Amino acid sequence: MDFPATPSNASDSNDYPGATPSTFDMTQDNNKRRSSSRSIKRRRFDDELVEYSLGLPGASFGKSDKRMRTQSYTSQMSDFAGAVNTSVTPIQPSQERRRVSSKVSGGGSLGRKSRRKGQLSQLSTKDLGRWKPTDDLALILGVQQTNDLRIVHRGVKFSCRFTVGELQSRWYALLYNAEISRVAIAAMRNLHPDLVAAVQQQALYSTAEEELLGTLPSNTHPAPEKFQELLEQNPHVFYPSRTAKSLMVHWQLLKQYQLLPDQTVQPLPKSQSDSVLTFSDAEDTINDSELQDFKEDGVDIEMQLADRVEKKDIRLLENSLSRWQVLVQSVAGGNIELDKNTLAVLRGRLVRYLMRSREIAVGRSTRDHTIDVDLSLEGPAAKVSRKQATIRLRNSGDFFMSSEGKRPIFVDGRPVLQGNKVKLNHNSVIEIAGLRFVFLVNQDLISAIRQEAVKVNIPV
Repeated sequence: MDFPATPSNASDSNDYPGATPSTFDMTQDNNKRRSSSRSIKRRRFDDELVEYSLGLPGASFGKSDKRMRTQSYTSQMSDFAGAVNTSVTPIQPSQERRRVSSKVSGGGSLGRKSRRKGQLSQLSTKDLGRWKPTDDLALILGVQQTNDLRIVHRGVKFSCRFTVGELQSRWYALLYNAEISRVAIAAMRNLHPDLVAAVQQQALYSTAEEELLGTLPSNTHPAPEKFQELLEQNPHVFYPSRTAKSLMVHWQLLKQYQLLPDQTVQPLPKSQSDSVLTFSDAEDTINDSELQDFKEDGVDIEMQLADRVEKKDIRLLENSLSRWQVLVQSVAGGNIELDKNTLAVLRGRLVRYLMRSREIAVGRSTRDHTIDVDLSLEGPAAKVSRKQATIRLRNSGDFFMSSEGKRPIFVDGRPVLQGNKVKLNHNSVIEIAGLRFVFLVNQDLISAIRQEAVKVNIPV
């Protein structure tokens, strides 16, 4: 009887169709099918791995022998070569083949382990939630230093505002939850050394450390060398990241808040006869000669720069003062200085000159020369002539200023040279040798003078 045709993957088979291949031929056929002339061998699939492993002599699965083994079609044909009309069992599903191939091949397990490690490093920061690796590290250091979660909650600055209950639940999770602790430890190991050093520098001080710092009296000014010596003598007490500078800063904070052992806060007196010492009384008891003068580098230069900036701001405010006065007067509508006897006012930064006559002289007074408006009262007037200008009121009610000094006079920004004159309006700005004045006109009195001049028919 004819046997069913045998499917084969070999391309160089010379057998006749319908002939039954022998065991030797099948083995040789399989060997040819496994050979390859390529420089880079392709990757075997799961079914090929199973067939190849089963074809090796002496191959065993160990514990997996109890399970159902997957056999190839060619191995079944060699066992049942003499059987007639025998049904051939097909290759088993791919899931079972993958299980066997993963246990047989050792390279696959190594690849999966490396993948798991990569996934763990990627998921370690995502599974932490609100807690960052720096927060876990700060929590662990704070608890190791103080053994009190409330002190850790007050003294440690986390990335988020956690409550005491959240700190407690997180600490218990790090202690007793293996999965959370594993992920947190993996995330802390991936931290950059600079971040770890920054967290360690901000570690809280333990009670033993503060007791050693309390051995230094508060009425002294220890140098950094003293703290370095204290650090070298007690390396087992201080945290490894402590430095002499950090110890000195913490000691100064303890002294500022009256927390050193030799510092005592006196209670308030109960009797009314005992007076409470105030800050003024304490300042009176201080002798300035006994205080040490600590000078820092660069303080004098910074003070000079600050002084220059402040003087510049003051000058800008002084220059803009006249403008603001004009605005205030335009809004208010009147001025107390302009009474019924004052025709006009020449207002400076310090002095106000009242014009109560129709003609006044402006200049600088000397011992043998007096003048109506002495500009030396306003500021440095060394460059002002003894008679710099003259201000006159005409019958028409207009004021004119004539320049009589060597230096020009600036009226509203326009220069007036010697021998020339210019009309003065209300709120005109007059500048004489760097001194600025605002000329204010009594409008009510001037209008009355004009009306009186019209009645009398005085020629203009």
